[in-house]
Amino acid sequence: MKRFMKDRKALSTVVTTLIILVVAVLLATVVTFYAINVTTTRVQEESLQIYKQHLWHNGTTYSEAAFLVINTGGRDLVIDKIAVRGQESPWSMVYYNKTNDAISPDLYYVAPNPNGTLLGGTVTLDTTTYTLVQASSDLILKSGWSLIVYVTDPDSISVSDIGVTVGVTLFTANAQYYKETNVEASI
Repeated sequence: MKRFMKDRKALSTVVTTLIILVVAVLLATVVTFYAINVTTTRVQEESLQIYKQHLWHNGTTYSEAAFLVINTGGRDLVIDKIAVRGQESPWSMVYYNKTNDAISPDLYYVAPNPNGTLLGGTVTLDTTTYTLVQASSDLILKSGWSLIVYVTDPDSISVSDIGVTVGVTLFTANAQYYKETNVEASI
């Protein structure tokens, strides 16, 4: 019996190696998850939401797009470009109003001036009137703020597009935000 106890080994080399490998992999996984958690909770991310989107055509020659953009991310951002149906809209055709109000009513069609612009145009939502300002360059939107946007005569929208789905894309330095809507008649 004494000889039997002396010949017995504790663990084989293969089992010992497997245990060491499993422990090392588990430790590496825990460290990786901890590092990911630390970096993602400390980085503020960009996030835009597009709401209340509309595209109208008046049945003859004029079209108009309107939408509400809310910066729900943790940092301020710059809107570099607005495209309707893949065609960039020049800043001279973009009208906006920045606000930190919570906007719940839907946007509506704003009739253009005789020259086809919305200069001096206003939008009344609930009891608040928002004056539309013509854009001249990239739009800066603070975190938590909203942006009411109207685009006059977006390229490639015609009377035959009424009832057709069209996409609007907002471009920032880090992302593209795409939303589709049907073209409606303005009358």
